[in-house]
Formats: sequence, structure tokens, C-alpha cells
Amino acid sequence: MADRPTQQAPSLARRVELLAPAGGPKPFAAALAAGADAIYLGMGTMNARRKAENFTDEEFARACRTAHLAGARVYVTTNIVIKDDEMDGAVELIRRCTALGADAFIIQDWGLFSEVKRLMPEIETHISTQANIHDARGAAWCERLGADRVTLSRELSLGEIAAIHEQCGIDLEVFAHGSICFSYSGVCLLSSFCQAGRSANRGMCAQPCRLPYELIDEQGREISAPGRGRPLCPRDTCTTDLLPQLVDTGASALKLEGRMKAADYVFSVTDVYRRELDDVLAGRNAGEKEQAARKRQLKRCFNRDFTHAYQDGTSDDDMMSYERSNNRGELVGRVAGFTAREPQTKGERLRAAIKGPAGTAHLALDAPVGTGDLLELRDDDDPDTFLTALARRDAAAGEILDVELPRPPGKRCRVRIIRSQAAIDRADDVLKRAYPRKRPVDVRVRARRGQPFEVELSCCDNPSLTACAQGFIVEEARTRPVSSDDLVEHVGRMGSSPFEMRTCSVELDEGCGMGFSAVHKVRAAACDLLEEAILAPSQRRAELAERLDIPSHRGVADSANEHKDARGAEAMVCALATSLEAADAARRAGADRVYMATDDLDAAGISPAQARELGLIPVLDEVCRAGDRERLDSWVETGAAVAVGNISELALAAERSALAEVRSCIPAHNRPCLELLAREGARAAWLSPELSLAEIERIAPASPLTLGICVYGKPRVMTSEHCILQVANACIHDCARCSLRMRKLALHNIDDKMLPIRTDIHGRSRLYDAYPLDLTPQMPALLAAGVRRFLVDGTLLEPEELSDQTERARRALDAARAGRKPAPRQKGSSSGCLFVGVD
Repeated sequence: MADRPTQQAPSLARRVELLAPAGGPKPFAAALAAGADAIYLGMGTMNARRKAENFTDEEFARACRTAHLAGARVYVTTNIVIKDDEMDGAVELIRRCTALGADAFIIQDWGLFSEVKRLMPEIETHISTQANIHDARGAAWCERLGADRVTLSRELSLGEIAAIHEQCGIDLEVFAHGSICFSYSGVCLLSSFCQAGRSANRGMCAQPCRLPYELIDEQGREISAPGRGRPLCPRDTCTTDLLPQLVDTGASALKLEGRMKAADYVFSVTDVYRRELDDVLAGRNAGEKEQAARKRQLKRCFNRDFTHAYQDGTSDDDMMSYERSNNRGELVGRVAGFTAREPQTKGERLRAAIKGPAGTAHLALDAPVGTGDLLELRDDDDPDTFLTALARRDAAAGEILDVELPRPPGKRCRVRIIRSQAAIDRADDVLKRAYPRKRPVDVRVRARRGQPFEVELSCCDNPSLTACAQGFIVEEARTRPVSSDDLVEHVGRMGSSPFEMRTCSVELDEGCGMGFSAVHKVRAAACDLLEEAILAPSQRRAELAERLDIPSHRGVADSANEHKDARGAEAMVCALATSLEAADAARRAGADRVYMATDDLDAAGISPAQARELGLIPVLDEVCRAGDRERLDSWVETGAAVAVGNISELALAAERSALAEVRSCIPAHNRPCLELLAREGARAAWLSPELSLAEIERIAPASPLTLGICVYGKPRVMTSEHCILQVANACIHDCARCSLRMRKLALHNIDDKMLPIRTDIHGRSRLYDAYPLDLTPQMPALLAAGVRRFLVDGTLLEPEELSDQTERARRALDAARAGRKPAPRQKGSSSGCLFVGVD
């Protein structure tokens, strides 16, 4: 992190929500204690971190109550695609969590969103970053449908966020700290296809992006640059140096990533951002010593080193952690020497002969180390080899610290702290408290002779939350009269309550006397009444949720009745071509509809009008940021078919009365989703390759949209803003002239698979699965289910190959229509997820 320039107060003097993660009750308590305004968490298995501890109903209700008393909110993540047979359970989960105290829900699936707005319109809904919203048009669409907040894509720059805020009234949430997905969220299928159905869209991502890969050329040679073994592994976002600008964008909430992280991580990161954000909002600067301490606190949490490239509007090498994907911690020194210990036993002598003798390493420190800190010693000459050791004492910068090692370290070992004992101790201390964070209150005491003794409490952060309790009648003192200081002391003893006194004003007649136990009872009554006032809104929501009788989504009137019967549409073979030559070849081979990406149409010199005359259907990108709209919007024409890849493009198609076909990167896994897309102007939808045949057979018959599916081609498994080819360390920063971009390169993974890469003229990369899908043998079952369009994806095929595969698909469709069995699956191909689905 670079030194921060002199800080100026943001132009927006307002409250900005600090949103912290919690993978379980312990991190929840840590986030609350560290100052989070809101906390997001998962319940059960319907969330994008299904492997986190998550919460039971009892734990969740207790967490909500504790958060509300502290003045914080609780959001439940239901940020995965929902299978059709899960929809009732997902809606019931939202109803149940509302009854238990949830304030809002973070949703990815458009079908679930639609059902929640239909059945429980009063519930607050936030659109997940998994929904892939990255421009004002997409955000406005969400707002029009009733969403309360949009979590924007991580890839957006500060300028883009500000522009969306200026054009839309909806709350915007942006990521401020933590791990970055390499792919645009919501369009990544790498885990599904490389890790046996563990879908990132279902909360089971196996993070194959963090593994080693080699960039391979057409001759099978590795062309990755040395030290760049992890081309899909970004550093972690850190925006502490940009917080004034980030606040000035108009973002309503700053999100900290980390629902898989431990309590010490959550506490340390939330604590730093709380102090940083408070400084920004107050227009003050922390001193150099305090800034250094905060940076050190973040570096001693899990991190892959830090970047804010996306916020700066860049995506170059400086955002990547090519060398390693694990925790880098904080660099604190180097190994200055090693004293070997004489082996004492036969086993020690044997180990010494193989690996070298155990002994004491002498570490020259550049930064302080604390007792219990876990140190990593990694050799620059052999970065895959490392040792760990515990610090047995505190040591200051400039000291030599001795640690015991089982073998000699390398000659050029550097030392890092990868686990801070002080951070663990701080988090552990939080867990011992009855209330992780007490809410400050202003207290007013009124003791007038002959009148009831009165204690009034009001929350400092929200003075409208007030409670007043009255008790005994104040009498003249029989012995020593009480003083104002006495009342401040005794009323201020709020130890077992969720409150702490900030100020206390006392109205006291002279010579009054009273028993302090009676004073304590009135104060306790005031605390109870204030708790009731604070919890009243969530209690009202809970009572409404408890009374709801939610019908099954299967009982929804079939909106297909409002549309032409999609199942009656003529079955067609479709082809996706990359050139006019390939398009002609596909038509000659029997393709009824031919599609081309807009970049390929541009490269061929074809205008939108010419494409329409030629019968070519434009395919729009799965990414449509503000800078993309100039080149993409012109392809959306009234009355013309267009394949749209995101919500922004769907909104434009509806506005222009175009015949929108929703690409599979807007996943539709359930009937309510298909119905919503139909209501919003879609005419057709291409099914996700993550769907199983049984799931297709469930949703297709009642679809209001004409449904299609890719039956041949290598699935796109990633779309990234960062160009994967930069791993070769040969970027010329001119995509139009880049020779690497024109070659057929691939990533070689640890399973010996070759994953093709294509980088477009805009610098975005797309990664493809190693094996082509071939679903032509299942075309009879797909046709019977209601699928009517069968696509051959020629993105990676030569014209002759596209012709051959289109002809195969035509023969398979003809066989299906005639009741015959199509030819078997092509050797070397895969059925993908069709029979196994995704977790």
C-alpha cells in the first residue's frame, strides 16, 4: 500500500455503511466488536460459501438480536442460482430468516428475486455481484424491478461507480477489501468443468484459478515467463489508500470479503476499515505512526499482497500474484545465520544426513515480532520450499531473533509473519464478552422531591430511539442525601446490559435520599424498554413473516399462456460462426440460424443492417460496461433478433423492442426465472451448461420462452478483464497489434488438460474447457422436453470443422424427429454436466 496523500473530507457528508463478513458466530462477534455497520452471512446451503460454518436458526436469531441492539444490520446471502425443485425451500428460507431477524437478502438468482418480490414485497433485497451488474442501465433495471441495492462488479473503476451513482437512485455496494475472483462473477464455470461439478454459481467453488498453469503455444512449448506459474491468481483488493475517492463515488456500502476467514482476520480488517472510514468521513488524517500500524495490521492478516488496480481503471500485471496463491503475510526480515545442533539420536542423525541438521536460525528483523507469531522462512532461490517457526519472545525491529528449525534454511531466506498472535488474542477477547459491542447512550436522570424517580436513555447514534422508566417517589433524605455524582455512578453501571453510558445529565433537588438498589431497578427497567424500542421494527417484520402463508411457486399461473407456445416452435439447428466463411459453411451444412459475435462482425466489415440482410444474428458480450455500450448498443435493433449476455443488454433490447435471446451467461435454472425474463422482453433463452437433463426436463415444458442449448463446442468457462496472455511478460499494451492474441494458445493445468484461451481486441480473455461438449446423442430427450434450438459453437472451430459438426447436429435432429437414435457421442468429447448436474 502506498503512502496516502493529504486527506480531504469527501464531498458527500453522509454515513457510508461498512459491511463485514461472518462465516459463523465467532467471526460475527468479531465483526460487530470491530465496528461493522452491517454483517452478511449464510444460512444453510443456499449461499455462495456453503463450506463456511454458517449459522443454525438459534445462532442466527441470537446474532440478529445482538446486532440490532448494537445498531448494526444483518444481511443473509442467498447468492447462488436456485434449482427449480429448490425454489420453495429458498423462499421459505427467506421467510424464516425474516422471522428470525434478518434485515435484507443478497440474491443472485432472478427467479428467486421474482418470487420474493411477488410473495413478500416488503422484504429488502440486494442484488449480488454474482448477477454481473456493471453499468447504470443494468442498475436502473434492478431498481425498476424493486431491488433496494446493487452490489457492483469488482472490476469497475472509481469513475464508473460514480457515473452509475449519478444516473441511478439505487443504493450501490462496492468491494473494498479481500480476495478477487479472476473471472467476472456469475459467469465462471471453471470449477464446474474442472472439478467434477463443484459450481461457483452454487457456492461450491474449488478455486482452480489459484492452481499452477503453463501457457502453451501451438507447438506444445511453454511460453510463460519465469516466476509466473499462476496466471489466474489475482492479489487481494485493498482500498485504504483510496477511501476518500471511494466514498466520493456515492457508494452506499463498502464490502469486506471473507466469509471463509477466521475471527481474527475479520476483526483485524474490520477494525482497520472502521478507523479509516471514520477518519475519511470526519475529514481528518491519522498520523504517520497510526497509518503504519494500520497497514501492518492488514499485512498480518491473510493476504496475497494488495492491489487496487480495478479501482484505478487498470488490469495489468501489478494486480496479479503470479508467484504464489497462499498467504504472504508481512515481510519482517531475513535469515542472518544458522547454528546447527549436533544430532543426539539415530533418528536425528538419519534426518540430518538427508535434509541437514536441526538448529537455530538467527533472524535479522526489520519490523517487530510478537510472542506466538507464526513465521515463514522462504528461500528466494527456491520459492516452493519454506519452513515455519514460532516466535518465542517479543522482538523489536533491528534485533536478532532466534528460532528453532528442523533443518537449515536456504541461503537467501526472507522472513514473514503469516499469523499474528496479537490478532488472535484480540479476537478471542471479543468472544468472552456478553455483548461484543455495547451501544453508547445518553442518560437523563430526574430526581424531584415528591415525584417518581425517572431514568431516560437515548441512543447516541439515533436519538429517536428513546426509553424512559419511572420508579419510586423521591423523598427527603433521612440520613446522607444523594449527590449528582452518586446518581451518575449508579445509573451508569450498565455492565450486564447491551448499553454503555456516554453522557449523563442529572436534575436533582437538594436533600433527596434514596436507596441505590431502587435506582438500579429503574435504570434496568429503562434498559429493558430501550431494548424493546430498538427491536420493535425487526419484531414487527418477524410477526408479519410468521403469519405469511406462502404458496408453492408451482401454483403460479403459467405465464406461458401470455406468450406463443414455445414448445410449438420449429426445432432448428443453429451455429455460432467466427467469420463469413464459417457462416456460409454452417448454412451449407444445414444450419437454420447463424450467429456471430459483434467483434467478428466488425472485423468482417459488416454493419448491423448488413447482418440483418445476411440473416446473421449478433451475439453481444457477457460484459457491458459503460465503455462497451458505444460498440454494442448499435447491434440492438427494433424487430431484429439479438443474443444478449447481461441484464443491461436485455434492458436495452426491451426498450428498443428487439427480439432478445438470453445467452446462457444469464443463468436460468428455474421456471420463475424464465417467466421473469419473458416479462422483461426476452423471446428465447439458451440454457446453462450446468443444467442436468432431469432439470431441463423439469423447466422446459412450461417455459414461456423458446429454449436452446449448445449441443457441440467447448464451453467458455471464464471471462476476465485481465488478459491471461500477460503471463508471457510480452504485453505491448496495444491489443490490435498483439501477435500473441492472434495465436492459438492454451493453459496447461495440473491434470494435463489444455484449456484454450482467446483474448479479444479489448484485452478481455476467455478461457474454454479442454474437451468439447457433445450432447447430440441426447437430442431426442431434449426435443421431447421442449428444447427447440440446438447450437453448434464454432468459436474454436475452423470453417470445415464447423461444417462437419453442424452436419452431425442436423443428422441428430432429423433422427430425433423420426424417432431414431442419433449417432453416439464423438470420441474425445464430454457430456459435461448433463447427467451429473452441479452441486
